[in-house]
Amino acid sequence: MNTEGQKRGRVEVDILSGLITNVGEPTGSADVVLGDELIFPGFIDLHVHAREDTTHRDDYKEDFTTAGEAAINGGVVAFAEMPNNPVPPIDDASYELKKELSKKCAVTVLPYALMEEGTKALSKKVPYKAVLGTGFANHRFFSAYEDLDAGLAHYRGEYVSFHCEDPKILREYVKEHAHEDQRPDMSETIAVDVILSLVKKHELHGKICHCSTARGVQMSLDAKKEGVDVTIEVSPHHLYFDTSMITGEKRKMLQVNPPIRHTKENRLALIEALRAGKIDYLATDHAPHSTEDKEKGISGMPELDTYGPFVTWLIKEHGFTPEEIARVCAYNPGNFLNEFLPEKHGKIEPGYVGSFAVININKPTTINKKVLKTKCGWSAFEGVTFPGSVVMTIIKGKILKNEIQ
Repeated sequence: MNTEGQKRGRVEVDILSGLITNVGEPTGSADVVLGDELIFPGFIDLHVHAREDTTHRDDYKEDFTTAGEAAINGGVVAFAEMPNNPVPPIDDASYELKKELSKKCAVTVLPYALMEEGTKALSKKVPYKAVLGTGFANHRFFSAYEDLDAGLAHYRGEYVSFHCEDPKILREYVKEHAHEDQRPDMSETIAVDVILSLVKKHELHGKICHCSTARGVQMSLDAKKEGVDVTIEVSPHHLYFDTSMITGEKRKMLQVNPPIRHTKENRLALIEALRAGKIDYLATDHAPHSTEDKEKGISGMPELDTYGPFVTWLIKEHGFTPEEIARVCAYNPGNFLNEFLPEKHGKIEPGYVGSFAVININKPTTINKKVLKTKCGWSAFEGVTFPGSVVMTIIKGKILKNEIQ
């Protein structure tokens, strides 16, 4: 399965290099023989908080080992890891320490470096994260556009991903009772507008993280038409949940930043934009917290385990073709990874990494605590039955999950 279409065939992987050596016609002999399952290039998640850093303070929520197990459970074979840590990677030395920690993960990990006031681009090519807003735990953020503008002068031409929420709006609405009212739509759209102008000014390769408003998507598309180099993420929780689903008992578990604050109409508009190729990536913003932390009002939810099952919901309930899924879950994010890693991801072709997500879109799976691998041990999708499931995840030719009997 590639973006160009589907075909039955034989895929050969060199178990030593982990690379695809041949894609050809089916033959009678193979290590694994599949029936009606769909074989995708392994899914790639560009927005994961694995939590582990050199302090190990947040390891009780997740670490690189358990994040890898959750990723495999969801058909994710590689992820880009966010630097929201007590000690974030901000320079060559701290980045290498984070990278070393990530080696214990069973899937490929590309760490982001954190951009904050006073930092500069690293000596090697890496992706960066910049957070615009207020009220975030564990790391510094930009609370004024002027500071962000000045900081970006040291990152000209780099790949920078942005959390977009207007600091002034967040301060003005901080006393609102509901979390979604404290962070209204305009906090995102105002911030996106400014970020797009800064991406253009500093000639960046920009990425809008977890865009939650149809208006924010359209603003980014308009900027693209004017030559701004920007791509867009959307997260499963903004596609599945809307304000009508925020009940009393689920309110704290559904608290995220940016929040679930929209009507069904906005949610469906985001789904259509993803299907139509206007949004580039399906990225989870996997942000595991303990249930005790969630009861205290901490934002974020885990979603690596449910990536693959959620994909089947897009196919069966919203008419996504497998080719469209391959584009936003493998090919596009693979192109992002390929800017920084020596191995090529995102396609089933010779020379690419032999990692795959094997999906049965007709084998329903119900999410419960027993099927989860994330260390935090819960999911906002608990009780949901998705129409399909991940039956096998293959990492560089090695089968790490196999439910086919």
